[in-house]
Amino acid sequence: MNAEVLVTGADGFIGSHLVEALVRQGRSVRALVAYNSLGSWGWLDRSPTDVRDSVEVIAGDVRDPQAMMEALAGCEAVLHLAALIAIPYSYTAPSSYVETNVLGTLNLLQAARAAGVRRFVHTSTSEVYGSAQYVPIDERHPLVGQSPYAASKIGADQMAIAFHASFGVPVVVLRPFNTYGPRQSARAVIPTVITQVIAGRRTVHLGATTTTRDFTYVEDTVAGFLAALDTPQCEGLTINLGTGYEISIENLVLQIGDVMGAELTIASTQERLRPANSEVERLCSDNALASSVLGWSPRLAGLEGLREGLRRTTTWFSDETVADPLGLASRDA
Repeated sequence: MNAEVLVTGADGFIGSHLVEALVRQGRSVRALVAYNSLGSWGWLDRSPTDVRDSVEVIAGDVRDPQAMMEALAGCEAVLHLAALIAIPYSYTAPSSYVETNVLGTLNLLQAARAAGVRRFVHTSTSEVYGSAQYVPIDERHPLVGQSPYAASKIGADQMAIAFHASFGVPVVVLRPFNTYGPRQSARAVIPTVITQVIAGRRTVHLGATTTTRDFTYVEDTVAGFLAALDTPQCEGLTINLGTGYEISIENLVLQIGDVMGAELTIASTQERLRPANSEVERLCSDNALASSVLGWSPRLAGLEGLREGLRRTTTWFSDETVADPLGLASRDA
């Protein structure tokens, strides 16, 4: 079967939202999900029936080059989100991050080159910048791998850029800043706080709390991907997707508590801390390039935008009983 767009990591947090948005646009979508013995499609299992019935789902592994050739056959474009993203586990198993994030990206790029796709959208992460050397962070900011995860994503980004420069593969690199929202893994900071509050705790256990982040609601991130898929003459660019509003984790917890009607205190626990030199202290995006090239700007921006996103996310976690025994919802970037 031919499909207009291949989405890798379609079973994950961002990927499943993106698949649904593409289907709503009337696109023909092929969704690559991680193979597992339960036959689960991750978060796509919970998509509306009309979405599931409209998508061609295939199970595979980006580390298999032949499988990626077959996955991409007949597709005009690729939205590549499949990756290992859990920073703590990257300290334990760094080689697996290189195999999946770098070599997996290479396999997709080779397949895209052979297929002659019209667009290859590669997913980066704000973690590649390390602690901000200046703010807001624009795309010229130095890349600093402060964790094995970040280093693997830098390698993947550079491979994508190299394939554009060397072989003319029409690559666009998108660099989301701390996407959050419904379906995000409970190990991420916002769901971690929300689920602890739902469980009745008023002292929440976290790692570092003075660090700052630029949180982008998932619907805004998805809109950036859709824009990058179709905007002409943006090949070869790396583009930030962030709000330009930073907040410390400590203040974030206070905002979540206020939204949920709970007075919270924080306990910072050693096991939740990164190694000292590995912690990214500050992230805040300059999104001017996304605005000028893609016509993209976040709908939920600033403190009020963040609070609205937190309300939506809190409602989802409160209303849903989320079963994810394989951690499939955590496999995209």
